[in-house]
Amino acid sequence: MPELPEVETVRRGLAPVMEDRRILAAVARRPDLRWPLPERFAERLTGRRILRLGRRAKYLLADLDAGAEGTPEVLVMHLGMSGSFRIEPDAGIPQTPGDFVMARSKAAAHDHVVFRLEGGVEVIYNDPRRFGAMLLVPRAALDEHPLFRDIGPEPLGGGFDAQSLARELAGRRAPLKAALLDQKVVAGLGNIYVCEALHRAGLSPERPAASLVTAAGKPTAAARRLVETIRLVLEEAIAAGGSTLRDHAQVDGTLGYFQHTFRAYDREGEACLNPGCRGTIARLVQSGRSTFYCAACQR
Repeated sequence: MPELPEVETVRRGLAPVMEDRRILAAVARRPDLRWPLPERFAERLTGRRILRLGRRAKYLLADLDAGAEGTPEVLVMHLGMSGSFRIEPDAGIPQTPGDFVMARSKAAAHDHVVFRLEGGVEVIYNDPRRFGAMLLVPRAALDEHPLFRDIGPEPLGGGFDAQSLARELAGRRAPLKAALLDQKVVAGLGNIYVCEALHRAGLSPERPAASLVTAAGKPTAAARRLVETIRLVLEEAIAAGGSTLRDHAQVDGTLGYFQHTFRAYDREGEACLNPGCRGTIARLVQSGRSTFYCAACQR
């Protein structure tokens, strides 16, 4: 499942060709993805202008004008496990630096939604497994929609800091890694980047989440270090184009490079890369998911 950096990379690739463009025609080639598409989906999109392409957690958000519907809406898009967008014809999108290129799926059977935009550009959503989703939500109701009302602060935004993290972790007996994967604590974090952040911050994924909070409810030095590390790891991953494991690719088809700089994830049995550490990366299973960590330096 793509995580925040992958979704942000896709957003940045799509924004130059989608923002301030009118949808001349929308085509839905099947009635559903993970969930049924909204009623009159193609009809409601056709003729509307995309004002802005944003992101909330792991969702892409296309702000639409009121159009003939008379109500500003947001096109909510989730990539699922194998969803990707491609742009045809080539709209001059800057290519992500790199030598490894993944061929984009162009099988018509998996091209489920097409947006034909002003300027002769088509944005095509391809999803072989159909675990992605597209919804239309009134802009005024977005924050209270079930998908968003309980989501925590954006980790790269001003609402996420050591104090906000301490508030969410106070009293939690759950392992720290499990708490960080809770989208109510912080938005958009997934297994890969939580493993990486905990490793760089020198914090054990098994320690109680509440151990990052003092008796007075204040963040510990470890909590402050973790917040800074989460930001750093995500910013590096976005700059590298994301990790691109298995199916996920950027809109230009290139692989992300962050996977080549993993310091913990998927490195079981390899030497720890934290300075001064002679430990070895180990793997354990937490809540059915693999955790990669160094027992020697993560405390």
